[in-house]
Formats: sequence, structure tokens, C-alpha cells
Amino acid sequence: MSKRIEIDDELYRYIASHTQHIGESASSILRRLLQLESSAPNAASEAPLNSAAAEPEVGTRVHNRTIFDSMTSADLAGQRSVVARFLYILSMLHKCHPHMFAKVLQISGRDRQYFSRSAAELEASGTSTNPKQIPDSDFYVVTNNNTTRKKSMLTQVALELGYDEAQAEKIRDFL
Repeated sequence: MSKRIEIDDELYRYIASHTQHIGESASSILRRLLQLESSAPNAASEAPLNSAAAEPEVGTRVHNRTIFDSMTSADLAGQRSVVARFLYILSMLHKCHPHMFAKVLQISGRDRQYFSRSAAELEASGTSTNPKQIPDSDFYVVTNNNTTRKKSMLTQVALELGYDEAQAEKIRDFL
């Protein structure tokens, strides 16, 4: 039997921040955080914590993790700007594919480099690059591109990391 409770926004964000995969229920998260035994009979009937539970299956898996089962819609919604979402998505891709992420270093534009291991290298590759470090990584990315270019960059990153075209498009649309 399940019960409904009301919680404030801050508590909801705290619970959502501990989501381990898209579709994980609030009860499962709380049971894990409180170190309670799993309640198998009710677990199947619980509603997921976020609305992105219908993400597609991903064929290419590195360490059994993909962005689709690592990133939550609540986390993404917490990013207030396009640049913040862009950096967050790149950070999650790095988290899921740390050993392959260096492949992004070969992604560049016609006149400038998009990714590097140093801000100075990106600044030297063009004007107004506004390099930012990808959170929780040692990689930097130019952020002074329009949203369409950022989406294109995300698509290229996804393809380099082994996602297929449909999955890369889905990742691009997170922005």
C-alpha cells in the first residue's frame, strides 16, 4: 500500500539529486538513503520520481552506464541557462564515458578548436571563445557559440562516444 505525502521544494530537490537512474522512485531513493530494506511488492507499483522514465534503451554501454540512465530530468531542470545545461550534459557524458571522453578533443569548427585540456589553448584558437571547464573533468569547452552550434557539438560528442544517430539527437534535444 502506498501513501501520498507533501514535501517542500528543497526536500524534493535533495531527493531528486540522489537519483541514480531515470525512472527511480522517490521511495527507492529514500530507502537507499535511509538504509532500509527494499520493499519488493510495492516497488513495481511506485511512480518514478521524474517524468523522463520512458527514455530509449541504449545499445552502446560503457561500464553499463549511459547518459540516459545517469541523468535525471530534475537535475537538468535545475540548470538555469543554456550554458549551464550544456556544461551539465557534457559533464554527465564525461561521467558515463571517462575513458573515451578524450575523443572530443578532435571535434573542432572550421576556424577554432571546441575542446581542450586547457582554457589557454581554447583562447588561442579564436576570439571570444569564453572557455569553461566541464564540471568534474579536466576538459574545457568553448561556450561562446549559439544554441544551434552547442546542439551540433553535443551531437558530435555523442557520436564520438558511441551513441547512434537517434540517441545523439535525443542528447542534443536535452539542451
